[in-house]
Amino acid sequence: MFLAGVPVTDRLVLKIAHLVDDEQLETKLRSALARDVRVLALEIPERETILAALDDPPDGLAELRGVLLSERDWRQREGLTAYR
Repeated sequence: MFLAGVPVTDRLVLKIAHLVDDEQLETKLRSALARDVRVLALEIPERETILAALDDPPDGLAELRGVLLSERDWRQREGLTAYR
């Protein structure tokens, strides 16, 4: 599955679902896996939640963390709020 444009294995999507502190996002990730979704759209708050969960990313999730961090930095530089 692709998250934020980054390919993430099913095992790692499950790891993210386990790490996030958001029941709705956890359900969304698990449901997408069950439905064999290839590209999952994430809202900005969901991206922020995943980024927070990946503060010390497990092996295989550093690229996703980097992309999410770069996106957040860009939004801040451009003066965009996180919840538009």
